[in-house]
Amino acid sequence: MFVPKLSIEFLGTGTSSGVPMIACDCEVCRSADQKDKRLRSSILVQSQETSIVVDTTPDFRYQMLRINNRKLDAVLYTHPHKDHLAGLDDIRAYNYFTRKPMNIYANTLTEEALRRDYYYAFSDTRYSGVPELHLITIDNNPFLVGDIPVVPVEVLHHKMPVLGFRFGDFTYITDANKIEDREKEKIKGSKILVLNALRKQAHLSHFTLQEAVDLATELEVPQVYFTHISHQLGKHTAINAELPEHMQLAYDGLKLEL
Repeated sequence: MFVPKLSIEFLGTGTSSGVPMIACDCEVCRSADQKDKRLRSSILVQSQETSIVVDTTPDFRYQMLRINNRKLDAVLYTHPHKDHLAGLDDIRAYNYFTRKPMNIYANTLTEEALRRDYYYAFSDTRYSGVPELHLITIDNNPFLVGDIPVVPVEVLHHKMPVLGFRFGDFTYITDANKIEDREKEKIKGSKILVLNALRKQAHLSHFTLQEAVDLATELEVPQVYFTHISHQLGKHTAINAELPEHMQLAYDGLKLEL
């Protein structure tokens, strides 16, 4: 399938609390390095024709303002946790200027959470100014958003199924601690892989840094970035110095071209 040239921008690379974390005085949270300041994890995927956001975080409004984004065609959701859903209400700004609903791609689990949390957007008696949403239910089957083909990759976040997405040679996975072999096959052949790497210590539902490194090594992807990073991992510069040359921490504002 034809894949257009793509640009990827990291809108946020932090975990659910963001970095710095409220009320924390650790050296990471006090760091003056801008790469240690992480909004909640999300990316913007763009071709010349199509613009997609993966997840609308609590920081969504600021993320869009920070990059002066004027065009958005669709939102893809990975899973229903609040740090990935909470900014959806601000979609209404795009509704206002385009005068049409926003296409929202989500699995049934996430769709249920959207209908519950944003009940007012799905009510039979809607008041003026609420988000206008066109929900499109997805599963593990590939689909097309504009001119961008999307291959879902199902991963596990403890016991919760979460969707990663492959866009051509780029694969994005967040909030995972296990990937079955059949899903790994969907990742193989990617030129760039993004994986969550929360911290160095073990966690119930996230890859540690070493687990993410080991998985990326197994999959033999030539360029790897880590995201969904907590303040417990360490400073950006120090951790990057520990990593293999073709692996590094992503940071807010990082842009990639494929």
